[in-house]
Amino acid sequence: MMMRRRGMPLVRAAATTAVIAGTAGAVSHHQQQKWANQQASAEQQQQAAYEAGVEAAQQQAAQQQAMAQQQMAPAPAAPASPQIDMEQLKQLGDLHAAGVLTDEEFAAAKAKLLAGG
Repeated sequence: MMMRRRGMPLVRAAATTAVIAGTAGAVSHHQQQKWANQQASAEQQQQAAYEAGVEAAQQQAAQQQAMAQQQMAPAPAAPASPQIDMEQLKQLGDLHAAGVLTDEEFAAAKAKLLAGG
C-alpha cells in the first residue's frame, strides 16, 4: 500500500500538469484567434479608407477636368445681325414712290429685305 500512496501524488501531478497545459493551449489559441480577427478588421478598415480616398480623388479629378473644359470652351458666338443693304432699300423706296410697286408689294419686299432674305 505504500507504493500506492507514492504513486498517487505522481499521477495527480501529471494530471494537474496536463490540465494546466491544456488550459494554456486553449487560452493561447483563443488569444491568437482574437488577434487575427483584430488584424483582419484593421486591414479591412484600411482597405475601405484607401478605396474611399481613391474614389474621392477620382471624383475631384473629374470635377476639375469638367471645370477646365468649361473654361476652355469658346463662348457661344453672338448671332450675326443681318446686314441691311441700304442701297436696295433705297431702290425699293424709289420704285414705290414712282408708283411701280403698290403699298402691299413695297411692304412685302421691305420685310423680306430687313429679315435678311
